[in-house]
Amino acid sequence: MLQDRYSLAFTLYPYQRSADQDSAAPVHHPVVIMGGGPIGIATALDLGLQGIPVVVLDDHEGAGVGSRAICFSKRTLEIAHRYGFSEPLLDKGVVWNLGKVFHRDSKVYEFNLLPESGHRFPAFINMQQPYFEKYQVDRVRQAQAEGAPIDLRGKNRVQSVEVHDDHVDLTIETPEGPYQISTDWLIGCDGASSPLRKMLNLDFEGRVFQDSFLIADIKMEAEFPTERWFWFEPSFKNSGASALLHKQPDGVWRIDFQIGWNVDRQEELKEENVRRRLKAMLGDKIDFELVWTSIYTFQCRRMKSFRHGRVLFAGDSAHQVSPFGARGANSGLQDVDNLGWKLGMVVRGTAPDRLLDSYNEERVFAADENILNSTRSTDFITPKSKLSHLFRNAVLDLAANHSFARQMVNSGRLSAPCTYDGLSLNSPDKLPDAPARTRPGATCPDAPVGDGYLLDHLGGGFTLLALGTEIPESVTIDGIGLTCLSLPTDADQSLAARYLGAAPSAVYLIRPDQHVAARWPTFDETEITAALRKACAKGN
Repeated sequence: MLQDRYSLAFTLYPYQRSADQDSAAPVHHPVVIMGGGPIGIATALDLGLQGIPVVVLDDHEGAGVGSRAICFSKRTLEIAHRYGFSEPLLDKGVVWNLGKVFHRDSKVYEFNLLPESGHRFPAFINMQQPYFEKYQVDRVRQAQAEGAPIDLRGKNRVQSVEVHDDHVDLTIETPEGPYQISTDWLIGCDGASSPLRKMLNLDFEGRVFQDSFLIADIKMEAEFPTERWFWFEPSFKNSGASALLHKQPDGVWRIDFQIGWNVDRQEELKEENVRRRLKAMLGDKIDFELVWTSIYTFQCRRMKSFRHGRVLFAGDSAHQVSPFGARGANSGLQDVDNLGWKLGMVVRGTAPDRLLDSYNEERVFAADENILNSTRSTDFITPKSKLSHLFRNAVLDLAANHSFARQMVNSGRLSAPCTYDGLSLNSPDKLPDAPARTRPGATCPDAPVGDGYLLDHLGGGFTLLALGTEIPESVTIDGIGLTCLSLPTDADQSLAARYLGAAPSAVYLIRPDQHVAARWPTFDETEITAALRKACAKGN
């Protein structure tokens, strides 16, 4: 099989016998994570760096074969930076901001996903998922050496779970036999096929699109620029209805072909048939080596609820979207970003456990937004009738010369963080004339501050950010200490533009996940107390 040629796989947490296996009674842990992929390891990092003991159980011993997810967004890089492993991602990843859209032989238009300056990170990097996972686990090992209570257990397969009102019991199978543990909180990060979801008789709701896409990762030397190229109805033979080209590290390129629903998958994956498609696209002058192939279908589905008592779900185990738009791994990291601080407060007793209901509220809201965008992308890429096909092609023809039509072209709207508009943790916006992009519920955009960036000063706890007005040097409310950050508004225009707009001054309450909770013109302790209590689900 072609997949066996791909050597990019890492043994990251080989099986070792744990003390729990020798205990006469099941050992109890505050948090257990089921699944050691990128979402599970990120969750372990988030909690472990807060000092919360966490056990990760995985039935493998590291990153699997194949590149799988390759596009990691600016928001994912910002989260990784807070966890302490963004540097190797940037060093290894292929940086890109520019994309181009083609119809048959003609370029329709190009787009820049990050046209403004003043950000630490690019719009996207491309990197094979095993590298991403390796750098995560490298960071876990460093954090463990520094005292973070993270326990990674490979070849520990969860056989069964029993959910109670106040805890969860787990039975685990290992190469040396079974053992049992219990936990206050179980987090399912075990992927799209989620054994945990099946154990609890839970399922997805949504659509499976009747189309097939062939992935081919190839190693080649080519003159293509470091950009995202997407073709509608490409003119090269055997390409299908659409094609996508991305560059990865190590001279590897990802190519996707839309090949239709009624295909023989085994036949399509034969090396000679994959090569035929690639040669039609690349020509006879480019030599390439096949390193990985796969066929996938679009699925836009989610669980009805991401919280089930003491069990929470994140990433692909909770929701699935089409690969076009790079929302899978990126939205999963945003799940972790949302869940980590909330579960941390609940475990420490500084917030009621109903704060976890807001995880379900906000991330279901985000999943629905991602599913909507993904469904629209899929419908545009794969029109289901002659009329919709004619409309799609008319839009593409107009887009070459008319900017209004470019807004309608959808080759996969690319991942962007969700703004939690109108949800329960936000306070009313009391800053007139301020930019919409920093309204309550939004993620904080980065901006230069001194020798670094604004986001370096945000995250991990609640922050009061003041611009053009005074706030106290320290504020403590209900035993929660707020970081107080006062910044001049004349140091960098981008900071004022992104947070003040036409307002003369501003005070922001920013959550540990760098989302805005509330904002006002000036400091008001009564208002801030009410907003903080609301953001911690302590309000009425």
